[in-house]
Amino acid sequence: MAGAAAVRELEALGLRRIRAAWVDTIWEVDFTETEPLDEFLEEEITENALEAFCQLYKSIFKFVDQSQQDVGDVWTVFAENNLSHRALVALLHHFIHVVQDTKATATQRQCALNAAGLYFLLLEIPGSVANRIFHPVLFNKCLDTIKKNWPAAGEDFRKRKKDTQAKSSRGDGKARKRARPVRQKTNEDIFEEEDEEEEEDTDYLSTRDLLLIRNDIFSLLKNFLRLLSNFPLKDKPDSALHCLQLFTDLTNFEPVPGGLQLSDPINFEKMNTVPELAYYGLKLLCSPKHGDVDKTLRCLFQRLLCIILMLDSVNSTRSVPLLGVGQRTIIARDQAIAFVSYIVDEVKEPALPVLRILLQHICTKVPDKAEFRAHGAQALVKLLTKLSSADYVAFLDWFHKYSLNSKISYRNFALDVIMALLKLPDRGEDPSLQPEHQKYLDNKYWIQVVILDRCSDKAPTVRSRALSCLAQCLDLNISSVFESVQELMLGTTKSLHKTLGILESTDVTENHYSLATATSSQSRDALKTIEVTDPRESMVKNVSEIMSMLRVRTGDERTIVRKSAIQVLVSILKQNVVLCTQEDLTVLQDRCRDPAPSVRKQTLQLITDLLLAQPSNVMLQKAWMNGVIPVVIDPENTVQEKALECLNQVVMQQIKNDRQFSDEDKHQRLAWDVLALLVFEYQELCRYLTKAFLLWSQQDKFSSTFIKDLITHTDTDHAAAAWMLLSKIAGSFPKLNYAKIIGSWDDFYRSKNINNSTTHILSVMGNIAHHLLEETRAKLIDEVKNLISAFCSTPEIVSQAVETLYKLCQAHCNTLEETQVLLDQVCGELISICKSYISNVVFSDGGTQNADESMLVKHLFTLGEAAQLCPRKVDKRIFLLVQSFLAGPLGLSPDSSDIPASQPLTEFSGSAAVSSVVRAHAFFTLGKLCLQHEDLAKKCIAALARELEVCKDVAVRNNVIIIICDLCMRYTTMVDRYIPNVAVCLKDSDPFIRKQTLVMLTNLLQDEFIKWKDSLFFRFVSVLVDSDEGIRSFAEFCLVHLLLKRNQVMFSQQFTECIFHFNAYEKHDKYNKCSQTEREKKLFSLKGNKNKEKRMTIYKFLLQHFTDEQRFNVTNKLTHDILACFVDGMLPVDMEANELLSDTFVVMSCKEIKLASFRTKSSDDAQLDDEMAMANAVMQVAQKKLISQVQKKNFVENIIPIVSSLKSQLEQKHIPALKDLMLYLQEVMQDYRNEIKELFAADRQLAAELEYDLKKYEEQVAGEEGTECVTLGAAVLSPRASPSVRSAVRIGTEALSPGTRAVQLTPPQQRPPVSPFGIPTSTSRALLTPRLTKRRSMPLSTMAILNSAKKAVEMSQKRNTTGSALPGSTLRGSRSTRKYPDTAVSLQSLKENTPSESSSTNASMTERAISTPDRTIGNVTFGAGVSCISITQTPTAENSHERSKEQSNLLCLISPDKPVPQPRQWKVESPAANKTGKFQGRTRSQKKN
Repeated sequence: MAGAAAVRELEALGLRRIRAAWVDTIWEVDFTETEPLDEFLEEEITENALEAFCQLYKSIFKFVDQSQQDVGDVWTVFAENNLSHRALVALLHHFIHVVQDTKATATQRQCALNAAGLYFLLLEIPGSVANRIFHPVLFNKCLDTIKKNWPAAGEDFRKRKKDTQAKSSRGDGKARKRARPVRQKTNEDIFEEEDEEEEEDTDYLSTRDLLLIRNDIFSLLKNFLRLLSNFPLKDKPDSALHCLQLFTDLTNFEPVPGGLQLSDPINFEKMNTVPELAYYGLKLLCSPKHGDVDKTLRCLFQRLLCIILMLDSVNSTRSVPLLGVGQRTIIARDQAIAFVSYIVDEVKEPALPVLRILLQHICTKVPDKAEFRAHGAQALVKLLTKLSSADYVAFLDWFHKYSLNSKISYRNFALDVIMALLKLPDRGEDPSLQPEHQKYLDNKYWIQVVILDRCSDKAPTVRSRALSCLAQCLDLNISSVFESVQELMLGTTKSLHKTLGILESTDVTENHYSLATATSSQSRDALKTIEVTDPRESMVKNVSEIMSMLRVRTGDERTIVRKSAIQVLVSILKQNVVLCTQEDLTVLQDRCRDPAPSVRKQTLQLITDLLLAQPSNVMLQKAWMNGVIPVVIDPENTVQEKALECLNQVVMQQIKNDRQFSDEDKHQRLAWDVLALLVFEYQELCRYLTKAFLLWSQQDKFSSTFIKDLITHTDTDHAAAAWMLLSKIAGSFPKLNYAKIIGSWDDFYRSKNINNSTTHILSVMGNIAHHLLEETRAKLIDEVKNLISAFCSTPEIVSQAVETLYKLCQAHCNTLEETQVLLDQVCGELISICKSYISNVVFSDGGTQNADESMLVKHLFTLGEAAQLCPRKVDKRIFLLVQSFLAGPLGLSPDSSDIPASQPLTEFSGSAAVSSVVRAHAFFTLGKLCLQHEDLAKKCIAALARELEVCKDVAVRNNVIIIICDLCMRYTTMVDRYIPNVAVCLKDSDPFIRKQTLVMLTNLLQDEFIKWKDSLFFRFVSVLVDSDEGIRSFAEFCLVHLLLKRNQVMFSQQFTECIFHFNAYEKHDKYNKCSQTEREKKLFSLKGNKNKEKRMTIYKFLLQHFTDEQRFNVTNKLTHDILACFVDGMLPVDMEANELLSDTFVVMSCKEIKLASFRTKSSDDAQLDDEMAMANAVMQVAQKKLISQVQKKNFVENIIPIVSSLKSQLEQKHIPALKDLMLYLQEVMQDYRNEIKELFAADRQLAAELEYDLKKYEEQVAGEEGTECVTLGAAVLSPRASPSVRSAVRIGTEALSPGTRAVQLTPPQQRPPVSPFGIPTSTSRALLTPRLTKRRSMPLSTMAILNSAKKAVEMSQKRNTTGSALPGSTLRGSRSTRKYPDTAVSLQSLKENTPSESSSTNASMTERAISTPDRTIGNVTFGAGVSCISITQTPTAENSHERSKEQSNLLCLISPDKPVPQPRQWKVESPAANKTGKFQGRTRSQKKN
C-alpha cells in the first residue's frame, strides 16, 4: 500500500516524463546549477507542487517510520516501477535552486522548503548511502534554503519586510539601506543594484506568507534534526561545519517565550520555536559521531563568540559592533552563555581547554565601547565559574599578563573584568594550587596590582576607568571588597608583601608586553590559544603613595581622569578610610574652579556629600565654603545652578523655627556653623550670597514662613548669622516683619552695644526704607546720624551706616533735588564735625603726636564717606587739612626733578612725622575727595604715582594703587598715562602689593578702561615667573581665563616683541621702543643667560595657548623679523645679539611651537570598527597631510635659506648662538627625517653641507658627554671640516677660564682628555650639556651597533703602544644617537684603501667587525640618501705609518648605494702639515687661496 501511494505521488510530479538527459546534466554539474525544464511540464508540476510534495512526504515517511510493519523498501519500489530516484533528486534540486533568485515568490519558497524536506527524508531512509543519494553540494543547498527563504535572515530582503508594514514608507527603507556597511563598488554596480532594488520593491511578502514560510522552516528543521540523530557526519566535515553555521545563525531567529530551557534529556518534539531546535542541533553536532569533539567545540564557540560579544558578522573575517544593544540582542547573548555552560557540563573535561580559549578570545575581541565591555565582562565571569580551581587560576594568570598589554582596549576591558570578579564570592585558599597562583584568589591582589597600577596608566581612558573602579570598590555593598581596600589603604597587607616580594613598579609602555593574536586568516579557522608574555608586577603601594597619586590625578590634563580621581578621593574620605587633611581638601577646593564645567559640577556635588557625611569637621566646612560659595557667580549656568543647589541643601533647607532647633540635629547645627564662619571669619564670601539670594528671589524660593522662622533666630545665639541672612534677603525680598526689625534696632540703639550684627541690621533697614512710615524714617535718619557722629564704630560699620543714611534720605524725599538738599544738611553736619576735629589736631602744638590715632582715623574715614554724598560741602580748607597728613617721616624732596611743580604734597614735606595708619587713611580720604573733584585729582595724580615709588609703607602703597585705579575709571584720559607706574608694582617687594596690582589691572583691562600698550603686556606676563607660586598661578588664571577670552590674538600679537623686550635688545627700528626709566629696566630685566629659564617659561606659556594658525604665523614672523634682519645686515651680528638669537632658535625648536596636529600621535589601539570612526580618522590624516605639505614648503622656501645664511655669519663671528642654531637644525631634521630627499630635492649641495655640519656637531657633543671618553692626542681637523665645527672650537676656547687655559700650557702627556675637536672634555661638556637635557629614545638596534663599534675602537686603542689616539675615528655618541634615533651610524677609517690594498679586500672580509652588518643596509648615512660626503681626516705624516697599521684592523661602514670616494686625492701630503698644522681652523675658501 505504501509503495503504491508513493508511486502515484511520484507520477503526479511527472517523474516519468522528465528526460534522462536533463537528469544526467544536473548530476554531472554536481548540482551547482540547473537546466530549464520543459515549459509545459514545469507549469504542470508547479501548479500542484505543494500538495504533491506533502502527499509524497507522507507516503515516503512510512518507509522511515519503524512502527509500521511490512512497508517494504522504497528503493525496490523505485526499481519495480521503473522510476529513477536520480530524477527525483534532480527535480527536488530544481525547486531548491529557484529560491537562490531573490525574486522568488512565496509559493516558490514553500516549494523549496518542502523539496528540501523530501531530500532530507530520502537521506533518512535506509539504503540512501548505497544509492548515493547524499551529495555535499545539494545537502548544503538544502540547508541554505532556510536562510534564503526567510527575509529577516538575508540582507537583501530587509526592504521587503519593510513593505509588509507600510508600502508607503520607502523613505525609511532607503535610510536603512544607506546605514548598511559600505562596500567597494563601481558606479555602474551601484546603479545596477539601485535598479534591481526598485524592481524588488514591487513584490513583497505578506504577513500570511511569512507565517506559512516560518511554519515550513520549523517543520524542515525538525525533520533535519531527526535525520541528524541517525545520519553521522563524521566523514563529512564540510557538511558538519555548514550545519553548525546554520544553527548558530538560527539561534536568534525569533524570541523564545519563557527563555531557553536546557535539560537532559532534551525532547525536541516538544519544542515550539526555531532557536530551541537550533540549540538542540548544536548539541547533536557536539557528539563524537559527527566528528572530533574538540574541533567541533572550537568551531562552535567561535561562532557563538559573535553572539556573546553582540557583534554583527559582516563577512567571514570581520565583525563589527551592533549599532544598538537591544533587549533581543541581550537575550540572545544570555542564551548563548547558558548553552556554552550546558555544553561544558555535558562534555566535561574535553570542553575545558576550549572554554579557556573562548575566554581568551572574549578578552581580545570585545569592542572597545563601555556598554559592550560591561556585557563582555559579565559573560566572561559567568563562564569562568565553569572552570575548575586549577584552570581558574591558570586563566587568571594569563589574564593578569593580558591586563598589562600595550593595547589600550585590553587594559580597559581588564578593569571591567576585575570589577565583575570582585562581585563573585571568595573561593578561599586552595591547598592544591601552586603557591604563586594563590594570590589570584585574593581580592586585594587585583585591587592593588592591577587597579591601582592602571591609575597611573599612560592612556587617559585607562586611568579614568581604573580610578572609577577604585571608587566602585569603596561603594560596593560587598564587605570583602571594602575590607580589602581598607586594609590596603591602612597598610595591613603584610601577607601580600610576602607574596609579591620586591616588585618593580612600571607603567605600561608602548610594546612593553606583546599579545600574539590570531591573524585575519587564522580568525577564519577554529579558535586558537592566545599566548602572552610574562609581565613584571608592580610594587606594593602604601597609603601615602596612593593619596599622592590621587592628588596628581585630580590635576590630570584629561577631564575624564580628573572626574574619576575626584570621585575616588571623596569616596576614601567619605568612608573614613583616611582622615581628611588640609592638602586633600585644598585639592577639592581647587577643583571647584576647574576649567571643565563637568568637573566643577561633579566636585560641587561630591564635596557637599562629603560635608553632609562629616558635618562636624570644621576644616571641611571651611573648604566647602571656599569651594562652593564663589561658584554662584560662575559664567556657566549649569554650574551656577549646581552651586545654588548645594548651598540650598546645606544651609537654606536646614533653617527652621528656633523652637524646632536641636543640637542633636547634625544638619541644622552644620547650617548655623557654616553661617557663623561666614559672619566671623570669611566676611569676604558674604558678597557672593547677595548674588545667590537675588537668583533665588527670581525663582520665588523664599516664603513668608521661611522669613518668620529666620527672624526667630535674631534674639538667640545665632543672631549674627540670622541678621546676615536677613540683610541678603531684604535686598531682593523686602516684605519682612518691619516691626520686629525696628524693635531690634531700638534695642541695639539704646544699649549702644556695637557688634557684628550692627552692619547687617543697618543693611536691613536700608533695604526696607521705602516700606517704613515717614515718622519712622525721620527718626532713623537722626539715630543713624548720631551713631556716626559718635565716632565709636569701626570703618566697616561707618561705611554701612552712611549707605543706610543715603537710602533713608532717598526714601524720605520725592525728587533727587530734595534728596540732595537733605543729604547736604545731614552729611554737612558730619563734615563740619570732622573738619573741626581734624583742624584742632593739625593746628595744635603737638600735632598728631598728641592726638588719639584711633579717633583721628575714624574722623578721616567718616569725612571721606560723607564727602561723597555732599561734595558741595567740601571746601579748600578740607583739602589742605587732609593733605597735611600725607607727608611721610622723611618727607618728599621739594627739589626732586621727577615731581611736577604743581604737586601739592611737597608743601607739607617738612611737617612732623605722621604714623603709617593715619597716612594710609589720609590717602584713602584724598582719593574719595578726588572722585568728586576733578581739579583736585589733576593736582594729586602725579604725586600719587610718585608715592608708589618712594613710599616704604605697604598699606599706603596698597591704598594708592586702589585710588589710581578708581580714578582711572572716573577720569580715564587723565590717569591712563600713570598706569605704567602702577604696573611697576608688579615687581613690588611685598607679595600682597603684587597680587593687589594684578587684580586691579585685570579689572581695568576687562572693562577696557586701559589697553595693552607700551610695556604693560610685558610687565603683566613677567608675573608668570614671580617668586610666589600663588601669584604665578593667579596670573595664569587672569591671562588665560579672563583676558585671553576677550582678545584671542593677544598673545600672538605680542610674542615677537617679547623676545626683544626680555632680552633688552633695542637696535631694531620697530620692536622694543617703549619708554622706560632705568629703575623700571632694572626691576623687569630678564636679560642674560642667568634669566634664560625664566624667559623660556614665559615663551612656552604663551605658545601653549596659540592656535595652529598662530604658531605657523609666529614661526614665519620670527624668521623674517629677527633672523632675516641679521642676514640682510639690518642688525649687526655681535655678542649683544647672542641671547636674542639664542632665544629665537630655542623657541623655534621647542615642542610648544609645533602644530598640535603633529604633536599628537595617532593611537595604534584606536578601534576603527565603526564606519564613522574610520571616516573621521581618514579625514584627520588628510588634513594633517595637507598641513604638512604647506609647512614643508614654507620651511624649504622661507626658513632654511635664512637659517643657512645666518649660520655662515655666526661661524665667521664666533657667536655662541651657533650651538642653538645647530640644535634647531637637529630638531628640524628629526621632524622631517622621512622627507629629507623631498625637502632638499632642489638644493642637494645645501643638504650635504647641513648633513656634514650636523654630523660633526653631534660627534663633538658625543665626545664631550661620553662617560668613558677616548684619550685623543693632538687631533687635526680635516681640510674639509665645516666652518661651524671650527667656530665651535674657537667659541669653546674663548669661553675657557684662566685656570683652564693654564692647564693647556702643561706638557701633552699631562693634559686632560681632549675631544675630537681639540676641546678639553670636562670643559666642553660643561659648555654643551645644558643644551641637550631632553633626550630622544634610542632603538635597540642602534644601541647594539654603537656598543659594537665602541668596542672595536677600544680594542684598537689597546693595541696602540704609543698612547696616541685615533685622530679621525668618528663614533657617534649615545646622546647624538638619541637625538637622531632613525639615522644610521657611519664608521670610516681615517685613511682610504689604496688600489694596491683593494686586492686583499676579499681576504679581509672574513675578519668582519661585530658592528658590520651581514647584509645590505640602505641609507646608512644621514638617512636621506642625499650626501656623498666622506667624513675623513688627514693624518699627520709623522705618525702615518703607525696609524696605517693600527687601522688595518678596522672596517669601514659607508653607504652601499653611494660610490666610494677616490682615495688618491687624500694621499696628497702637504709639508706644512708636518710643522704647525696652520691649515687648522680655516674655511674651504681660505684653503683654496
